Amino acid sequence: MTLPLIRPDWPAPPGVHAAVTTRLGGVSPPPFGPFNPASHVGDDPVAVAANRALLRACLPAEPLWLDQVHGADVADADRDRTACADASVSHQPGSVCAVLTADCLPVLFCNRQGTVVAAAHAGWRGLAAGVLSRTVERMGCPASDILAWLGPAIGPDAFEVGPEVKDAFAARLARAEDAFRPGEGDRLFADIYRLARLELAQAGVHAVYGGGLCTVGQAGLFHSFRRDGRTGRMASLVWRTAGPAASRDQG
Repeated sequence: MTLPLIRPDWPAPPGVHAAVTTRLGGVSPPPFGPFNPASHVGDDPVAVAANRALLRACLPAEPLWLDQVHGADVADADRDRTACADASVSHQPGSVCAVLTADCLPVLFCNRQGTVVAAAHAGWRGLAAGVLSRTVERMGCPASDILAWLGPAIGPDAFEVGPEVKDAFAARLARAEDAFRPGEGDRLFADIYRLARLELAQAGVHAVYGGGLCTVGQAGLFHSFRRDGRTGRMASLVWRTAGPAASRDQG
């Protein structure tokens, strides 16, 4: 079975590889599948293991699967085997950084030299807590050298929130109001892609790509917790290989 993967549209250097799974190609039953690599959503563990095996065949190693808690902690994918965190960073070839999402924003990172990669899970709480800034800091390179790619997330026409969300961003992020527009009553529509770009710019990262795939609106392709409630997750992954030969082998 060939696993359908989305490849980020960013100018990553040779040796840096990235991919995002969809809801297609796996063995999980409804409402989690067909493809679901998440073990915490109520899916059959045997199906999750089979899905992860399909994904593992596309990767140089087993990803570091994080216990995501909507915070701002960043794990070391080269050292940690388990971690309660919402992002991970790797400086070594072969380590795979991964996050799981189903409306929250996955953000993948690399530097222009191809010596460090990272992945972050940016729901609004983690984004407001500074998970992207913390990830940039942990990459240990100049922010001006970093490329970021915004993966599939809930789009600005579907992400309805309360005023407390706007307040959380306004307290720490310049021009946060640019990412909100009025809804009914006190409700607002939030643009999580715009919030991520503002956060990254504040951290010194201006080479930002992606941000055009809405999980809610593309039911045939993506899981969406906001749309479906019980559902699976997509995996967003990034890794680096040691040289040109290894790069060709991993596609």
